[in-house]
Amino acid sequence: MKKPENRCENCVIRQFNALKAFSKEELRSISDQKKMMEYKKGDLIFKEGEKLNGVFCVRDGVSKLSKLSPNGKNQIVKIAKKGEILGQRSVVSDEKTNLSAVALNDTAMCFIPKQLIIDKINDNPEFTRNLLKVMAEDLRASDNFIVNMSQNNVKQRIAESLLYLYTNFGTDDEGFLSINLSREDLANIVGTATESAIRLISELKKEGYISTKAKKTKIEDVKAMEDMINGF
Repeated sequence: MKKPENRCENCVIRQFNALKAFSKEELRSISDQKKMMEYKKGDLIFKEGEKLNGVFCVRDGVSKLSKLSPNGKNQIVKIAKKGEILGQRSVVSDEKTNLSAVALNDTAMCFIPKQLIIDKINDNPEFTRNLLKVMAEDLRASDNFIVNMSQNNVKQRIAESLLYLYTNFGTDDEGFLSINLSREDLANIVGTATESAIRLISELKKEGYISTKAKKTKIEDVKAMEDMINGF
């Protein structure tokens, strides 16, 4: 039997996703059928081209969603945090997933079977609207990403990625980013070679925008970095 704190009807995380539309009875039904999943840093959650049999609700931890480009490089398109649902587009469209998901740190997820999601789409209009809203927001983020890739240079895109981590995941007690991506991951977000990312991060340090300690990164001047990104 699942612990009370792991039951969907007792979970506050659902307030951050489409599951907030469900009644207590519906949440109990989901909780009885879901599976608790745990992943270590670097574990593959699902692979691009895989047919998913359900969706993953992030209970704790952070994951990266990426797509393999024709030249064999992984382009990171999203960092998924607590409360987000992964794989919903694939389940709704009944198609193979277009992205891969990998845990960036120790991650806990709830796996909800596909048929249960489909049944709720048919039975609960509010859930359907919430699901469509989330997918629309993802599309808007993709539109913005395309514009940034075409209009901003690589240095600006790296700075923007660091600010994204700062805004969405915060800092530790020393002021360093709570989520520290590898140089390779940063390169895969902005669409450049790892060597270029390393060089440009060094430039950001020399110019006083950021500082580093081992693998940790601290943003020293948020306003100045925002101005640089906007071309001021």
